[in-house]
Amino acid sequence: MEKKYLTFLSFCFSNTICGLLIVSWLARSIIRNGLIRTLSWRKETKKKKNQEDENKMSLLDLPDLTLDCILEKLSPSELCAMTCVCSELRDKCISDHLWEKHMEKKWGRLMGDAAIQEWKSHVATIMRCLRSSSSSRKSKPNWSSRFVASLKPFAWLSSNHGCENRGSSSYFAPIDSVMYWYSNLENGKFWFPAQVYNRENGHVGFMMSCYDAKIRYDFKTDTFQARYSAHGRRAAEEKVRWQRLRPSQDDTKSRDLHVSDCLHGLRPGDHFEIQWRRTKEFPYGWWFGIVGHLQNCDGGEICRCHSDENVVMEFRQFRPESPWRRTVINRKEHRETGDEENGFYGGVKKLGTEEEISTWKRLWPSQALD
Repeated sequence: MEKKYLTFLSFCFSNTICGLLIVSWLARSIIRNGLIRTLSWRKETKKKKNQEDENKMSLLDLPDLTLDCILEKLSPSELCAMTCVCSELRDKCISDHLWEKHMEKKWGRLMGDAAIQEWKSHVATIMRCLRSSSSSRKSKPNWSSRFVASLKPFAWLSSNHGCENRGSSSYFAPIDSVMYWYSNLENGKFWFPAQVYNRENGHVGFMMSCYDAKIRYDFKTDTFQARYSAHGRRAAEEKVRWQRLRPSQDDTKSRDLHVSDCLHGLRPGDHFEIQWRRTKEFPYGWWFGIVGHLQNCDGGEICRCHSDENVVMEFRQFRPESPWRRTVINRKEHRETGDEENGFYGGVKKLGTEEEISTWKRLWPSQALD
């Protein structure tokens, strides 16, 4: 039997055409069988994958309340990353109610009425420019939709969370949204009014004072840049820390005299702030002080200083012999008092909370000033 097969094979291989036909037939059989197996495997794999996908639950399948609870736990950078996933999540992640919490947590302490009004005016200016641009192109604007701005680059993010790999390295938010406001603050694009304690890096001439300035944030150093305006010159300062800032007071501008409504109630030991400026061309700064005793009072039990028409304003950061140590103002007729030599004292306000007082005390100089 074996001889027959060997004879047959030797015949086939001796014949070139017959050998090629056999090899071709064997190759086609192998390829066909392999292809059938491959297609069957891919079909089974796809079927299993579809079954697994059907069993999986998408984030968007969650109830709205549950999804909102999850999104509320995310940080600002994580919320930005979620806007890259899909349009539905983007719409949810730019919602004001999610960003208001982050805004209050980081920026609420500095966003006084003056800063808020400044931002609203900034947004209104941008909106007018966009409307004017739309009109100039003779295209009918879609007033039902909010103007959307690109936040590219969202530089304050520590990383892009892979959004660039998804083909979207930009974040988008409506111009009048809290997310856009937050981004402009973080990027340092928005200068806003605030007050700076011990301006110009604690210059001795400004110790225990607080002056109006325009500031912007530097996310790289977690500090601020400040610009001061005084008597035609501008002074700037960098790396101002959070501890040296407070919101600007919208009720009194830097050149307006504050209405003093606390003078009749001031008693020795009370803490106060008083407006002072070097000349009448300069804006006011707020200076910290403590109500003292009159010259003829020893501070004993029979003290009558609180009922006198004059009140002593002491600035104890200065040495007792310093001409800046104290001044006396009239409770009833006080307006602005002073002269070109010693400066001009303006309105007074009493400090009513321990937080205000402790903030000033943390800034107290290490040694008395001359």
